Amino acid sequence: MKGVIQFLRAHTSTVLWTAWAVFFIVYETITLANERDDDTLSENTRRLFRTRTSKAGRALFTVAVAGGGAWFLLHILTERM
Repeated sequence: MKGVIQFLRAHTSTVLWTAWAVFFIVYETITLANERDDDTLSENTRRLFRTRTSKAGRALFTVAVAGGGAWFLLHILTERM
């Protein structure tokens, strides 16, 4: 047990990011397989930003994704921010 605790203390970030990624993959796979409406990330994103009915929502979504992508690209390549 002591070894597990030491491992978790040393690798907390890796364990949490991996757990989040696994949860997301499993959940999204289940939601894609059940074919119900409004349960996938894409469907909820479209609803949140109202991309089907609002030009402002489409614009906001575009700015958010493009801005986030640009920031992440710079963040990874320059190792800052």
